[in-house]
Amino acid sequence: MTINVGDKLPETKFRVMTAEGPQVKTTDDIFKGKKVALFAVPGAYTGTCHKMHLPSIFLNAYALKNKGIDTIAIVSVNDAFVMNAWKRDTDQRDEAVFLADGNADFTKAIGMELDASGNGLGIRSHRYSMLVEDGVVKKLNKEPAPGKVEVSGGDTLLGQL
Repeated sequence: MTINVGDKLPETKFRVMTAEGPQVKTTDDIFKGKKVALFAVPGAYTGTCHKMHLPSIFLNAYALKNKGIDTIAIVSVNDAFVMNAWKRDTDQRDEAVFLADGNADFTKAIGMELDASGNGLGIRSHRYSMLVEDGVVKKLNKEPAPGKVEVSGGDTLLGQL
């Protein structure tokens, strides 16, 4: 079942790279008591994700935070090492937390898995943005096609705040 506006996020675990190596962060660690702009992408470094989706987030990062966003989070079905390298290569001002959902546990728990095995990518996440307040979904913008950034970009979520 796909998550909807008004639903509470399920308790799952992510991996986040730290100076000590990959660390586990729970859904509560990321979302409890916070207003979070969550952006999901099918894959780190993939064309649309790297060249269109992330720039739309970082171009709007200051404005999102000025509108009360505590955390900008980017999640992908990639491992913590890949997500850390992608953060290093894209997040020059350290504006976001990059969440590795390597086994797609979170993605599956919210019903957003995408079977991209036909393209050799395995199970991935649909592209979406989500406003989450204290673990509850307030806005959800799912792209109709994974290769587009028409409703899931930083500018769309900013306009909804």
